[in-house]
Amino acid sequence: MSNLPEIKVFAGENSQYIAESIASSLGLELGKKTFTRFSDGEFVTSFDETVRGEHVFIVQSTFPPSDNLMELLLMIDAAKRASAYKVIAVIPYFGFARQDRKDKPRVAIGAKLVANMLQAAGVDRIITMDLHADQIQGFFDVPVDHLYGSTVLIPYIKSLGLRDFAIASPDIGGAKRANSWAKYFDSGLIICHKTRIRANEVADMKVIGDVEGKNIIVVDDMIDTAGTICKAADMLIDNGAASVRAVATHAVLSGKAYENIEKSKLTEVIFTDSIPQKQPCSKIKVLPIAPMFADTIRNIYEHKSISDHFLM
Repeated sequence: MSNLPEIKVFAGENSQYIAESIASSLGLELGKKTFTRFSDGEFVTSFDETVRGEHVFIVQSTFPPSDNLMELLLMIDAAKRASAYKVIAVIPYFGFARQDRKDKPRVAIGAKLVANMLQAAGVDRIITMDLHADQIQGFFDVPVDHLYGSTVLIPYIKSLGLRDFAIASPDIGGAKRANSWAKYFDSGLIICHKTRIRANEVADMKVIGDVEGKNIIVVDDMIDTAGTICKAADMLIDNGAASVRAVATHAVLSGKAYENIEKSKLTEVIFTDSIPQKQPCSKIKVLPIAPMFADTIRNIYEHKSISDHFLM
């Protein structure tokens, strides 16, 4: 029997797998809803049970297609109109986060636009994980609980029992993240400096740091086409590394990502399950994040600290 009587957890269509695990960890059954798609592609979602006066947690990662974001907005609006006490969006992967600034003229700041839409829909709180840019938290005028995937990734790295290892960043932009990992493990830090021809295509890459004989962990927040991470791994091995593993919170994995990883010199790539896998890959290890999100939900409801999940 659950001791969280005023909590209900609902799932978006493409986040059922993680929402079920979160609800189970809380001792709850996943809330019932109906999703109906019309022949023209438009869809409607509705709750099949009362949410009046309740804390409603809606679990939905907003990875492509954009239907996932639209469904989340509709569910938030439906919950507010059904007199839910609080509506909390649980977004393990926050899409459009790479659009956090104007990096060239006449472009949108997509992350800010998404924040505005979520607030316009009526969300009271956001729980997310490893935003591409930390400052996105400031785009919201409601509380944002920004969890770190390292909470589940670091214990796995420790379990490998690697010796003489170093932490690497695949690019200059990820140096701060990699430096935090290096400080935690008291290990060396390696930076891979890349230049791009265009988005998703790396032109050149150089290594800064001591690579020879090291077991290297390349740390990133997400892997998309896997071009950068595979190029970095191959170059590190060519420069004398004993092994190279990659750790990333979000497995975006588009285009030829799976093929790139399989053919690369990477020993292993470790992800969380914030985004479901599209196909199997012998080099990919996926770690569950539902217990961490369930613990965060429980502590928010009980007005307890969630600091443990903010720490590196």
